[in-house]
Amino acid sequence: MKRIRRVFFVLLILAFIGIQYVEVERTNPPVTADVNAPTEVKNIFKSSCYDCHSNETVWPWYSKIAPISWLIVNDVMDGRKKLNFSEWEKFYSDKRTKLKKKIWDEINQDEMPKDIYTIMHTNAKLDIIQKNTIKKWVSE
Repeated sequence: MKRIRRVFFVLLILAFIGIQYVEVERTNPPVTADVNAPTEVKNIFKSSCYDCHSNETVWPWYSKIAPISWLIVNDVMDGRKKLNFSEWEKFYSDKRTKLKKKIWDEINQDEMPKDIYTIMHTNAKLDIIQKNTIKKWVSE
């Protein structure tokens, strides 16, 4: 039984090493139409949202270790697809208004930023003052 465990453990280590060679694309395309928001709102977005919802993602060291890297890249690509602050000004006014409402709804219901993100980025968790700042911007 010990021999089977050792073989399994060695195979597990080899598999972990092997998956490190599976490349994932961590990209930051050019910012083409960044969100036009007051400085305090933009600073909140940069610290709490931009890693997943802009083309200015800061890729931490652990985003290079599989299989975590696969999850992070997938989350960023999905986040950019749903809302990309780097392309904000390309949207029509009506679309921006709808996105603002959606942003507020998700923040107000504590759906954003996601808990899994705030575990490693504790400064991304929004306090009541930051939420009210965003609420005011959404209402403008």
